[in-house]
Amino acid sequence: MSGEITLRPIGIVRSCYKEKFGIPRQAGLVPDARATLELEPSAEMRESVRGLSEFSHLWLLYVFHGILDEKTRWKPLVRPPRLGGVEKVGVLASRSPHRPNPIGLSCVKLESVHAANDSIRIEVSGVDLLDGTPLLDVKPYLPYADSIPEARGAWASEAPAPVMKVEFTALALEQVLKKERSPGGYPGLRRLIEFTLGLDPRPANQRGSALSPAGGRPGAGESDSQYAALILDFDLRWEIKDGLCRVLELREPRAYT
Repeated sequence: MSGEITLRPIGIVRSCYKEKFGIPRQAGLVPDARATLELEPSAEMRESVRGLSEFSHLWLLYVFHGILDEKTRWKPLVRPPRLGGVEKVGVLASRSPHRPNPIGLSCVKLESVHAANDSIRIEVSGVDLLDGTPLLDVKPYLPYADSIPEARGAWASEAPAPVMKVEFTALALEQVLKKERSPGGYPGLRRLIEFTLGLDPRPANQRGSALSPAGGRPGAGESDSQYAALILDFDLRWEIKDGLCRVLELREPRAYT
């Protein structure tokens, strides 16, 4: 096949997830994970969202921009987390972001639409999107066409259940409650953390070992059971021992790209 297709983003996603580690593996798994879709300011784009607020859910099409700078070429076989990260399937039989074309598709809940002269924002929740994701298109979810009760999901027929209990240290709980109650804060922050960590964001084939914030070994002076992820405006720190996840604290954010 020949020919070239050029796609131009219509906006950018401002998500609570600031790096890949920690993002849910599908949309809807963490209901309190919120994002703002910032569309390019133009008269045409303001008109394009007319009537959108009448729908409850949206389909988002976007670019997996967090993998574009990786040197490895996409591979025809991948190891899905739901199969333990060991068994291989064809990439087109998976939801892997490492695809022939790095295009993603997510169904999210629509919270609100704001369209002013120089600001067109769509607030959504239940996201599985990295902050800074280029947005290609928005389509309304149509229950009569998009919901197929008799559909088969092969090895991913049901949503994954939380695999760990999550508890907070006194310090972490104090920090979370302060952020929830502060002006312009995040009211569902505790639930966001509990759902995100309860699903265990570590790669399936590495859940017996520790990872650093970027997926390597923990930094100097850290326990082999400690982990970190950038969420919102802080660096979330937690440890895992005997299947229990313990949130340690919310630190000042690290630099990230």
